[in-house]
Amino acid sequence: MDLAAQLEIIRRGVVEIIPEEELAAKLRRSLATGKPLRVKLGLDPTAPDIHLGHTVVLQKLKQFQDLGHQVFLVLGDYTGRIGDPSGKSETRKQLTEEAVLANVRTYEEQIFKILSPEKTNIVFNSQWLAPLNFAQVLELSSKYTVARMLERDDFEKRFRSQLPISIHEFFYPLMQGYDSVALEADVELGGTDQKFNLLMGRTLQREYGQEPQIAITMPLLEGLDGVQKMSKSLGNYVGITEPPGEMYGKIMSLADELMARYFELVAPLSMEELKGINADLAVGRLHPRDAKMLLARTIVATFHGAAAAETAQSEFKKVFQQHELPTDIPLFRVPADALSNGRIWLPKLMLLSHLASSTSEARRYIKEGAVKVNGEKTVEVDTELEAVSGTIVQVGKRKFIRLM
Repeated sequence: MDLAAQLEIIRRGVVEIIPEEELAAKLRRSLATGKPLRVKLGLDPTAPDIHLGHTVVLQKLKQFQDLGHQVFLVLGDYTGRIGDPSGKSETRKQLTEEAVLANVRTYEEQIFKILSPEKTNIVFNSQWLAPLNFAQVLELSSKYTVARMLERDDFEKRFRSQLPISIHEFFYPLMQGYDSVALEADVELGGTDQKFNLLMGRTLQREYGQEPQIAITMPLLEGLDGVQKMSKSLGNYVGITEPPGEMYGKIMSLADELMARYFELVAPLSMEELKGINADLAVGRLHPRDAKMLLARTIVATFHGAAAAETAQSEFKKVFQQHELPTDIPLFRVPADALSNGRIWLPKLMLLSHLASSTSEARRYIKEGAVKVNGEKTVEVDTELEAVSGTIVQVGKRKFIRLM
């Protein structure tokens, strides 16, 4: 693919390319020599599961793979023990080696739902960070000043607020930057919150006599609420290991104005397909509802396969458009010790069956009219439900159980 075509694909969805003229020069040289660029993405396995927000940079990495470049996925088994201080208002708790390695195994299973395994070089930064002796660590730390480190937004805020900053936190960006030195990276990807760390890689490569890498920043994906960035703690996320029906339903709850952003950042569509969808939406050839169904089907197919995506769409139409019950309603047997004279308090049943995370949340759902028993809305929080086999309890539009 020629230079202009490659640049068009690489620019898709990015916030910054620092600097773009150097990227063009590297691509031009790659085309002339036939030598692919070395493209790096670092991931710290500090949590076991990946959601759609994490996949934004993975999709960009996949685009580099498809363009024929050499991709390196750096799993930060060393940096992960510190935890990236980016955006944090306090020192993060250090993870144990066992916790990091357990998360690494989960990451490896999940990332290949997007990346091509045969084209991905997985490396651990312990390979080059663990052998460094103290003299080499001192040399690394001499490459950057405390004053420059305190220019970083999160460190500056904590310093001004007289909140503690541990010395080991200063080593995080140095270690991430040294990853680029060890790999002789041409390009590094990251979210906008990683800009300082990515630029550290450029600085250290110069210090160690290498040509500096290009830093490409990707936007932070808004969650389902359309306001804050996607986060499990905020509950506005779509996990890539969630069941197909749950994933499909969550995408269908997305606000229409976010569709174009999700298509661009997390749907593995070609530039031509993306342009066609946007053009059809603009002139009314494609209804926003149908576009959202295409988005949901595409995302589910990415992580669960085309057959699961078609089934999820059929179930969605059945439940939400035709107002029928889903085909496969999870069965739940009420524990004997939870029964009193064959009956159970409805909020307790909802808690035990995971229809609610607490009885207080269950009571709120009932008061809001979001709970149905055998298709009839129930608004009394004191409802004692007879545990009869076949009884169907529904919360909202997507959660069902059938009593055994």
